[in-house]
Amino acid sequence: INSQSPSTEPWGTPCFIRILFVDAGSQQIGFLLGSCGVTVALTSDACHKGLPKSATGEIPQFRGWPKLLWFVTESKHLSKPPRDWFPHIKDANSDTAYIEYKTCKDGSVLGVTVMRIALLTHCQALTQSCGYTEAETIVNVLDFKKDVGLWHGILTSVMNMMHVISVPYSLMKVNPLSWIQKVYHFKAKVACVKSRDMHWALVAHREQKDISLSSLRMLLVADGSNPWSISSCDAFLNVFQSKGLRSEVICPCASSPEALTVAIRRPVEDSSQPPGRGVLSMQGLSYSVVRVDTEERLSVLTVQDVGTVMPGALVCVVKPDGVPLLCKTDEIGELCVCSVATGTSYYGLTGMTKNTFEVFPVASGGGLVSEYAFVRTGLLGFVGPGGLVFISGKMDGLIVVSGRRHNADDIIATALAVEPMKFIYRGRIAVFSVTVLHDERIVVVAEQRPDSTEEDSFQWMSRVLQAIDSIHGVGVFCLGLVPANTLPKTPLGGLHLSETKQLYLEGGLHPCNVLMCPHTCVTNLPKPRQKQPEIGPASVMVGNLVSGKRIAMASGRDLGQTDDNDQFLFLSEVLQWRSQTTPEHILYTLLSSRGAVSSSLTCLQLHKRAERVAALLLERGGLQEGDHIALVYPPGIDLIAAFYGCLYAGCVPITVRPPHPQNISTTLPTVKMIVEVSRSACVMTTAVICKLLRSKEAVATVDIRNWPPVLDTDDLPKKKSPALYKPCNPDALAYLDFSVSTTGMLAGVQISHNAVGAFCRSVKLQCELYPSREVAICLDPYCGLGFVLWCLCSVYSGHQSILIPPVELESNPALWLLAVSQLRVRDTFCSYSVMELCTKGLGLQTEALKARGLDLSRVRACVVVAEERPRMSLTHSFSKLFKDLGLHPRSVSTAFGCRVNLAICLQVRLLCACGTSGPDPTTVYVDMRALRHDRVRLVERGSPHSLPLMESGKILPGVRIIIANPETKGPLGDSHLGEIWVHSAHNGSGYYSGNGEEVLQSDHFTSRLSFGDTSTVWARTGYLGFLRRTELTDASGERHDALYVVGALEEAMELRGMRYHPIDIETSVIRTHQSIMECAVFPWTNLLVVVVELEGSEQEALDLVPMVTKAVLEEHYLIVGVVVVTDIGVIPINSRGEKQRMHLRDGFLQDQLDPIYVAYNM
Repeated sequence: INSQSPSTEPWGTPCFIRILFVDAGSQQIGFLLGSCGVTVALTSDACHKGLPKSATGEIPQFRGWPKLLWFVTESKHLSKPPRDWFPHIKDANSDTAYIEYKTCKDGSVLGVTVMRIALLTHCQALTQSCGYTEAETIVNVLDFKKDVGLWHGILTSVMNMMHVISVPYSLMKVNPLSWIQKVYHFKAKVACVKSRDMHWALVAHREQKDISLSSLRMLLVADGSNPWSISSCDAFLNVFQSKGLRSEVICPCASSPEALTVAIRRPVEDSSQPPGRGVLSMQGLSYSVVRVDTEERLSVLTVQDVGTVMPGALVCVVKPDGVPLLCKTDEIGELCVCSVATGTSYYGLTGMTKNTFEVFPVASGGGLVSEYAFVRTGLLGFVGPGGLVFISGKMDGLIVVSGRRHNADDIIATALAVEPMKFIYRGRIAVFSVTVLHDERIVVVAEQRPDSTEEDSFQWMSRVLQAIDSIHGVGVFCLGLVPANTLPKTPLGGLHLSETKQLYLEGGLHPCNVLMCPHTCVTNLPKPRQKQPEIGPASVMVGNLVSGKRIAMASGRDLGQTDDNDQFLFLSEVLQWRSQTTPEHILYTLLSSRGAVSSSLTCLQLHKRAERVAALLLERGGLQEGDHIALVYPPGIDLIAAFYGCLYAGCVPITVRPPHPQNISTTLPTVKMIVEVSRSACVMTTAVICKLLRSKEAVATVDIRNWPPVLDTDDLPKKKSPALYKPCNPDALAYLDFSVSTTGMLAGVQISHNAVGAFCRSVKLQCELYPSREVAICLDPYCGLGFVLWCLCSVYSGHQSILIPPVELESNPALWLLAVSQLRVRDTFCSYSVMELCTKGLGLQTEALKARGLDLSRVRACVVVAEERPRMSLTHSFSKLFKDLGLHPRSVSTAFGCRVNLAICLQVRLLCACGTSGPDPTTVYVDMRALRHDRVRLVERGSPHSLPLMESGKILPGVRIIIANPETKGPLGDSHLGEIWVHSAHNGSGYYSGNGEEVLQSDHFTSRLSFGDTSTVWARTGYLGFLRRTELTDASGERHDALYVVGALEEAMELRGMRYHPIDIETSVIRTHQSIMECAVFPWTNLLVVVVELEGSEQEALDLVPMVTKAVLEEHYLIVGVVVVTDIGVIPINSRGEKQRMHLRDGFLQDQLDPIYVAYNM
């Protein structure tokens, strides 16, 4: 009750609602009550007892609801009014009589105000149309608080002093025949039902003899405007005609909350006139035109008339969109009513009221149909012969797909026609549309019966898809089946459509079966890119010059030779020199998992241990100059000593990651493969690993008889080698760098002594390394820049390296940062996997770490070493998380290297009081759509389809870079995306082939441009990127050329004629749902396969399928072919934190992923 109504009555305007807080949409009703100023709630004793109460017995204020005074209206709670009190009866004027709530398509609740004059006129019109007389008995199965149930069962019945028998919904659930029994028992003349009630009676009917419907003169079907209610009416008549039911008794009606009763079929005594029917073409209806067809065809809709217009009302049909133009007689439009007996407004919503309740239809000539305003009913239909009104659907159920109109009720009827009783519940099926790729897509969700098998359900879904496609000529985007009684319900048991749609959009439906059909229903994808004839490299170069764009080329500063150790050509000579000049200077310190120093090496100690390793190789191994030695060590001091021992003996070392003790069957074959491919003459390792290689698990995994000799370096000879090997050729092989790429290819790169010296010198200049510096390294020391920093740079530059094995962070995630803080380290190197481990493992421990004294304010350079595009989101999360612990955001930077050149860029910003000695890494935003066409177009931050890219670091000294076309090998301009080529003294010498044959991609190290500078020898990195000259300068005044790495060429996917990078699609997928822990994509034939790891319950697995499909469609214009939902840890990731997508692809093709669910989108 609104007690603040301007009415002079003691009480104001009633608003009829149903109190059931577990139902969907109750919060929206509360918002409506608050906006109406409701302060008093009238309720029954049973309802009052069922309300939740506080400890003091008071009813709390419900979420979204205003504070209410609850008043029980049953007689035992009321006092008798005074004898002189009489109710104040007002005239039928324009004051508001009551407010009826309406739930919109989007779930919002509106209040429709009805005036007193409209209330009285409506009751009079219903009395005249239905022929109501005093003392008639009416059985009402409908909700008596709104719509037809309120108008007939409460208002008109009181006006005519009729006897009303209300059958509650709770009784109908127990006994669906209860209303028929009441009709028979009380000889009722009128019954108000829905088609659902007739269907329930048909299901429960078992040849009962004690019922008769002969007393009925009017069976009012409240949802007769629903096109498929005709089937319920026909079936009900066919069964109960033998029980006295006459065909002329069935009276469907059309109504809406705004216009009240629009039309109703009058009860007649003469049965010779059959009711009006129309057989309409579905295709014609989709174009909003009436085309009569024959019932023999499947693609037709049979509709029944809902009678004629109410007395005193004028109805017209207008265009549903835009200006309310009057439709032609053969067009479908929205019905509008001009009558006193309609709603007046949406309470408190002036704008919406004007658009709905103050409509002035316009005739074809441009003039107004009437000077009086019309009210939009929300019903779609037409006026047939004899003034009969036909309804074909509702505006709320209208779905516009590719310009054609479809009605949700029609699609439901088609779905129910496919064996409805076997698989799904009638009335528990929802059809709605979602916007995907600038058009509406149809989604069908239904509750399936518990006894349905998965195979039967998929057969039913396939038949439904075919039926909807053939009958309606439209594809279904998603068809999902959920368990019984899981969809949101309205207070009277119906399906809450808006809540169902919201659950679908949020991924909370939890379907048990889902079928996506994006290939058939998404027809507005951009056309695939057509490959044009390749333009010659010379034309490209001339075109860039003419357009004023420079050739994408950049270089680092010169190396030069300034230090004493630059005079040495070999790293082994540098170590010998340091052991003589600074024997007690500590080069390496290894930390344990608790952060304590477990071991260290001075220059002299390393030299002596290397001599003893060389003696072991020469004496026990019997090795010769140039033999290959596999070093299978855990990260530590032993690996470093063994490496230099090999150099002292003239052998070529290959560092190999040892097998994992808990996962020998998976990791040991990789060790064996590297040993075999590298043609290692022997294996050096520790006693623990030596024992592991001879264990039963190892013997069961590989054939140990093919192993080369295994040397245990825990027991080194006491004497040193008689003579150390002195290399004479700087271009000779120093070591082999073996690694597994993200595509799963194992390859070894030959690194010469000359490259080692140039590499170390370049890193020394870039990072300003010298003996008094301390550097913390938390990297795997087996390949790439991680190995160089772990083993080589300290010997060359003389700085102290604090070694922190990344594997120790699994048990102690704070180890690295605590070591950096406690040892006052200013420069540190890590990998993305280490950074991610710290971000996830320490996210909730920052306050505890601060209490333990963790201070990162001294860190001036934290460099992330990677062979991929910089992960901006991870670096930003890391910087933001540890900012409160003193970490300067500008101290976090990146490095980039690859197989052909282990370090091309390395950004170290050395913070000082006045700023930095190097420019900050720049971030640009590029158009993702242009990038797919190998074009670089810069856009503003926040622009649609923008992709943020961070530069990969400053180009190292002695390195030259050019961007080249990977097909034509011609140079490109700085507005093009191309392959990064590098020329440097520390380039690799080539891939190692143990059998001496020419390996694939041998031109990666010796490529030349096809035009321009054809004399320079370049190495092809296999990565796509672009160069951009910034306006920034460093401390030396040099212009800063920024390199942006986009992705690996061998991982890029050619789909629809465009180049896609997996990381972009994976980023979109991970953002779709909070339960997606990780994601990987790869192509399979011409299909895109998406694998997601689920963090949560398995019932959420199928929620991800439509969300993933929609996200990839909208952001990348790609249709996902297969969605695979797996447990956490299925996506293989290498030691550098990079996804092994090709390994994952092999596992998918070999059915080894053990997925939770696999969805093949049709």
